[in-house]
Amino acid sequence: MSRCVALLGGSFDPVHAGHVALAELFARLLHPDQLRIVPAGRPWQKSNLEASDADRVKMLELAFMRAGFPVTIDLQEIERNGATYTIDTLRAVRAELGQEASIVFLMGADQLQKLDTWRDWRALFEVANIGVAARPGFDLAVDKLPPAVAQELAPRLCTPSEVRAAPHGRVCVAHTLAVDISATQVRAAIRHGNNANGLVAPVVLDYIQQHNLYKS
Repeated sequence: MSRCVALLGGSFDPVHAGHVALAELFARLLHPDQLRIVPAGRPWQKSNLEASDADRVKMLELAFMRAGFPVTIDLQEIERNGATYTIDTLRAVRAELGQEASIVFLMGADQLQKLDTWRDWRALFEVANIGVAARPGFDLAVDKLPPAVAQELAPRLCTPSEVRAAPHGRVCVAHTLAVDISATQVRAAIRHGNNANGLVAPVVLDYIQQHNLYKS
């Protein structure tokens, strides 16, 4: 069986329970040899990050330190100068792993809904597979997606095992993730002194409080 590497990218400002649940879901579905967490450097579609790169990386290490599967924090987007684009990251990973490995880029349904705004988004399928997790409020039915995205997805839909066996170009959709948490929600709870338990891992919440993150 060829090697399978799953990648989960994001701002992780901060990493929250939804991120961890998505990673755990695809770890069960795909049985990847490695899960790479890729914190964004300067994501072009988002405004300034509130936590430093070092704090975001440390929170990721804490959130995944007891994961029951191999996790690596991939710093390439932080170390890359200038704006970061997913297509560049996936091409770098493809060059590293070779043409036979199965690369699966993981995302939530909210990202799929706006996939056609990403740079060179159709080229993503030329270098990787995509795993999409459902999220409350975001319909994954093909007829609810932007037409261009739906047209690309429809012929590529496969089972997780078929995605794991293919180097690129396939898509699996997981409808079993019912976690609806956003980093914006977490930051607001902390800023207003509300209870953030359950939104982030206890060790991450401790870190946020010890370092006075997201208070201002």
